[in-house]
Amino acid sequence: MVFLSLNLLARCRGPDEFWRKRKIFKLAAHYLGRRRNCYSLAIRSVHRALVFATQGRRLKKIDIKELREQRLQAATNEHGINFFTLKEGLTRCNILLNRKVLADLSIWEPRSFKALTDIACTRAKQDHLKCVVNNEVPQTVFVRGLIK
Repeated sequence: MVFLSLNLLARCRGPDEFWRKRKIFKLAAHYLGRRRNCYSLAIRSVHRALVFATQGRRLKKIDIKELREQRLQAATNEHGINFFTLKEGLTRCNILLNRKVLADLSIWEPRSFKALTDIACTRAKQDHLKCVVNNEVPQTVFVRGLIK
């Protein structure tokens, strides 16, 4: 395109403006009313929605972490052991499972989780941890120190 004057050059914004606006309008396609069609309103709404989406991704991680903590707390209380004892006992037995896997096991594999709590309780009792003093040792678990 040839510009005959400086005024015409300044007025021509080129195809970039079209595609920039199109990108915003595509993001605002599901909005209602003028927020969908009017660029100045659409860009405000889209920017606000993107800010909320960023915050939501951060909050989702926090919510899932709290949910896993609550599930683990309930599952360990059901088996008569606290989470610290479970984690410490499993670590001393070289069973390295994170909280996500433990929470999933407590929901979908309750017998496997019960076996893990028994192992952790037995190991904690064997190592004389203070938090297991009044719990009885499960009879189904055999560890090296308890075999006579």
